[in-house]
Amino acid sequence: MADQGERRRVTVVTGGSRGIGAAICLRLAAEGHDVAVGYRSYAEAAEAIAVDTADAADVDRLFDTATARLGPVTGLVNNAGVSGPVGPLADADPEGMRQALEVNVPGYLLCARRAIGGMTAGGAIVNISSAAATLGSPGTYVHYAAAKAAVDAMTVGLSKEVAADGLRVNCVAPGTIWTDFHADPQRPAKVAAAVPMGRAGKPEQIAGAVAWLLSDDASYATGTVMRVAGGM
Repeated sequence: MADQGERRRVTVVTGGSRGIGAAICLRLAAEGHDVAVGYRSYAEAAEAIAVDTADAADVDRLFDTATARLGPVTGLVNNAGVSGPVGPLADADPEGMRQALEVNVPGYLLCARRAIGGMTAGGAIVNISSAAATLGSPGTYVHYAAAKAAVDAMTVGLSKEVAADGLRVNCVAPGTIWTDFHADPQRPAKVAAAVPMGRAGKPEQIAGAVAWLLSDDASYATGTVMRVAGGM
């Protein structure tokens, strides 16, 4: 079988129309990937496929459409995510928490399930987690941190499950990044002093890590949670 570098690379990126997802799409496109962009609510930002990743039928439609337009899917970047309510857990809106958990956990699992069901040897998945998974994010969004800890566990478990099939599953865990993800647009500046490197990160820095994990240079890396968090 031809290696990944010799075949067409078709990569699905969920939550790909803005922020980190958009940077990932641009980087992968520049490196020769045909990119299928899944978005939930920001249609203006890209020619993309509307999808609720927590809905199995929507996920099937995303992959079916990508395959029909571009060819067999060889890569998945599980990036769609929402933080839900911000503040102490005791004050958190239950419905907001539920939505955040559905997107970050069942949504990732459903997309990964569909991806591995259709991939052949050489295929790869990169999940986007968060440094919050180990920091816990007290007073901010403990429920989101818990969801991202589940993403880390999923990455490790699934990587072992599919390794013999020639598929790789890895994860990138960003720290605080300058995007419109934050309820407070100035949060990256406000937390910079607590970051050992003294600054928040840029979406392009996360995109570079994702691109490497999908490349042939990372062909012996699986089950890896790559932290890109300025030392946090």
